[in-house]
Amino acid sequence: MAKVENRTLSQIMTKDVATVTLKDNVYEVAVKMRDWNVGVIPVVDEKNDVIGVITDRDIVIRGLAEKREGSAAISEVMSRDIVLGRPEMTVDEAAKIMAEHQVRRLPVVENGKLVGIVALGDMAVRQAHFDEASDALSEISEPASRH
Repeated sequence: MAKVENRTLSQIMTKDVATVTLKDNVYEVAVKMRDWNVGVIPVVDEKNDVIGVITDRDIVIRGLAEKREGSAAISEVMSRDIVLGRPEMTVDEAAKIMAEHQVRRLPVVENGKLVGIVALGDMAVRQAHFDEASDALSEISEPASRH
């Protein structure tokens, strides 16, 4: 079987992405996650530059488990050490980066500005890239090594 031309993230990413800013609080993020039916929301500054992400897991682990109130600042629970993709990046490249950093979702930026987000599921549903996404999911699902 001939290898199908590798697609870029711009071809498969979700372009309509919910975002929050540091002015929002944890409760507002949780409501937005519910309303948009998502588990991650990029945190952007006033210029729409991605400065972090907040996940449903962040809210549970750094929020609820540490007994923070719903009015807690996003900055108290968000992840600042994030991995970003570029629109011209291939699905293969993105899958490798996601596996290496054990992330399931990758914000996509152009000149620092958020232009979309791609999830492993976006890759897995495309038959040509099922193996790459499956391999990435397998690696991500392995327990992280403890130092």
